[in-house]
Amino acid sequence: MRVGLIGFGKTGRAVASVLLCSKMTKLQWVVRQSTVLEHRSVPEFLGIESDEPGLIYSKAEFSAAELFDKLPVDAIIDFSGDSGVEYYAEEAARRGITIVSAVSQYSPGSLDKLKKLGARTVVMHSPNITVGINFLLLAAKILKKIAPYTDVEIIEEHFKTKPEVSGTARVIAAQLDIPEDQIKTVRAGGIIGTHEILFGFPYQTVRLKHESIMREAFGNGILFAVDQLRGKRPGFYSMEDLLLPFFTLKDGDPDLLKADERPWRQLATE
Repeated sequence: MRVGLIGFGKTGRAVASVLLCSKMTKLQWVVRQSTVLEHRSVPEFLGIESDEPGLIYSKAEFSAAELFDKLPVDAIIDFSGDSGVEYYAEEAARRGITIVSAVSQYSPGSLDKLKKLGARTVVMHSPNITVGINFLLLAAKILKKIAPYTDVEIIEEHFKTKPEVSGTARVIAAQLDIPEDQIKTVRAGGIIGTHEILFGFPYQTVRLKHESIMREAFGNGILFAVDQLRGKRPGFYSMEDLLLPFFTLKDGDPDLLKADERPWRQLATE
C-alpha cells in the first residue's frame, strides 16, 4: 500500500520508521509545514536502508493535487495538527484516498470537516492510535457497563514539561462520563505517556494501564488501522469500530488462528 505522511515531528519520524520497515506499506512522501529538510530522503535521514522514495516536501512547494499526481498514494497518514486537513482533505476525498488521522486535538470545525469527508472516502480518526490505549478504553467501557456502581479514577503521567492534561486522558474521561477536573496528573522526567484507569469495587480493585515505551507504538497502530480499513466502504471510522470485531472470541475463529501473521505485529527493528 502506497502511503503519504503529513507531519514529521518526533512522533511522525517514529511512525515513518515503522512504515519504512513494514512490508505492507511503501512510504511515497512526507509533507511538513517547514522547508527545513526539504527534499531530504526519509530513509537516509532516519538511517534506515530502504529503496522507497520517501522524500520530504514542504506544503508551499506543491498543492495536494500536484503532489498526488506526482507521487500517488492509497492512504494519507496525518500526524500534523488542526490545520493539516485543510491542505489535503478535499483532494484526497475527490480521489477516494483513505485518510487516517492521528491528530490528538481538533477544533470542532476541523473535526466536523473530517467527518463529512466520510461520505466520499474512507476516513478514520483516533486521538491516540496505539492499539493498546484503544484496547484499554474499550475494555474500560465494557467493565463500567458490567459494574456501573464502581468508583473510577483516571491517572495520566507524562514528561515534566508537558503543561496540559493529555488529550488521551480527556478522551477516556469523556467516554467514561468522568469530569475532566477529576483526572489525576503526574509530571516527571521523560515519561512518554502512561494512562491508568482504576476501578474501585467494594472488595476488589481492577487497574487497566497502558504505557508508551517508544513512539513507534503509534506506527504499529497505523499498520493495524490501514490493514483493517482495506475494503471498507466510505465512512467515518474510529479505532473502536476496528477493534470491536476482535472482542468476539470463538474457538476455531480463523482470524484468531492467523494472529501471528498480522502485519501490525511487526516491530520497528525488523
